[in-house]
Amino acid sequence: MLVVLAAVPAGADELQGTLKKIVDGGVIALGYRQSSVPFSFVGADHSPAGYSIDLCRQVVGALQQRLGLTKLEIKWVKVTPEDRMASVTSGAVDLECGSTTKTLSRQEQVDFSLTMFVDGGSLLVTKASGITGARALPGKKLAVIAGTSTEAALADWFRWSGISGSVKVLNVKDHQDGLAGLDSGTFDAYATDRVILFGLAANSKNPDKLTLLDEYFSYEPYGLMLRRGDPAFRLAVNRALAVLYRTRAVFPIYEKWFGPIARATTIIQSMYLLNGLPD
Repeated sequence: MLVVLAAVPAGADELQGTLKKIVDGGVIALGYRQSSVPFSFVGADHSPAGYSIDLCRQVVGALQQRLGLTKLEIKWVKVTPEDRMASVTSGAVDLECGSTTKTLSRQEQVDFSLTMFVDGGSLLVTKASGITGARALPGKKLAVIAGTSTEAALADWFRWSGISGSVKVLNVKDHQDGLAGLDSGTFDAYATDRVILFGLAANSKNPDKLTLLDEYFSYEPYGLMLRRGDPAFRLAVNRALAVLYRTRAVFPIYEKWFGPIARATTIIQSMYLLNGLPD
């Protein structure tokens, strides 16, 4: 379902930046991840799927209507944790539809939409490791994707817990590598955002041998990433998201990927309320 926006299409001669690029070419480049389940991944039909992907499709539909385009083609561009920001800043990607945390330091390079999900970092561990919290980590092998906000949050967590320097941290390329290491016994724990860990555990070869810790070590507000210095495009994206939140049209999208909205955490429900800005 696409939420209809009551707006007068802007003239092409009035547009600048990404909006002008979209109108001139009839194409918008969307970045997607291969294994960030359930936000952005490659589905059974080999096309991008997930919560963030569905939100981006809604945004594209709203942009098409607002710009008065009879057709707006989506160009899907694969991104990784390492190259996602560079893909946006270079212009290869207009809007990144993944699970990227909004941080102040990242906003030195890129911009973000309204918050579209809130999560926190946690650990998926092997039951054999005996890990129940930070104090049990010294001497264990913990994996994390290099260069992520999770990696930085882990270092802070170790310092707060007084275990800095005593945990062996190994870097992996993506979430699938982290899960493979747990399944093979190469790692004792894998760190990333909790919702993603749920998806990984469900796809494990031996899910009964894994457990997800209750403890959070970070706050992770997700946003759709876009280029800096383009306020008109950011406003158009935010308008589309705000309508979804305000009208509750986002609820079926949430429930498709996470289950009944009634069971959503208070922070998620508050996020939709606070970001459903009036036009």
